[in-house]
Amino acid sequence: MAKEFEPITNLIQSAKIKWLRKAVADEELRSIVKENREEFDMLMTYYKCAMMEMETKIKVLREEFALEINRNPIEYYKTRLKTEASIVEKLQRRGLPVDLKTMEENLFDIAGIRVVCSYPQDVYTLAECLIRQDDVKLIEQKDYIKNPKPSGYRSLHLIVEVPIFLRNEKRPVKVEIQLRTIAMDFWASVEHKLQYKQKVASEEAEQLARELAECADMSASLDYRMQSIRNRISDIEE
Repeated sequence: MAKEFEPITNLIQSAKIKWLRKAVADEELRSIVKENREEFDMLMTYYKCAMMEMETKIKVLREEFALEINRNPIEYYKTRLKTEASIVEKLQRRGLPVDLKTMEENLFDIAGIRVVCSYPQDVYTLAECLIRQDDVKLIEQKDYIKNPKPSGYRSLHLIVEVPIFLRNEKRPVKVEIQLRTIAMDFWASVEHKLQYKQKVASEEAEQLARELAECADMSASLDYRMQSIRNRISDIEE
């Protein structure tokens, strides 16, 4: 009988942990922001400006691609600035002090851009175009396309540093760029929405995890097959 209530118990426990973590994060956030409102707002403005710098670079490349190869490998992109609460929660989760210096030195994804491309080849082409620009410094690269996560997640993650030009100084700021195909983006979006691990029994969660991983493999296979077809058509046209 106890096993029948295990999923409900786990769900309640998970909800409690989330609520407590959020309550602590909110309290720390209020304290930090109250004491450092001006500095915090300024720092977030720096991240926003760096994100805008990278967005401009992507727009320029998009226009150039459209002119030179008569197609646009960039389907769409989204920008995202982490919320104050999300920043505090992540610092707490990693056991780090909640202050502005730690935030700037340890969190590299406060400013983020997700770029969705047509094919896997386009992902690497665009990444190369971005990181070879002389004002873009590559800090870290994680290739989850060639080395997918156990869940099946695929994407190319870049942490780059770009300069922003302020009134009296030039300041380097980090931005995270995620590059993926349409199929990878669809899979990641659906997997995130399901949130299956917190709502079903462990055995069922394991089965769902296996099925999602299989779907990710099928999606990757489709990506490369479509890319092969595209390449064959391009060869014929040339």
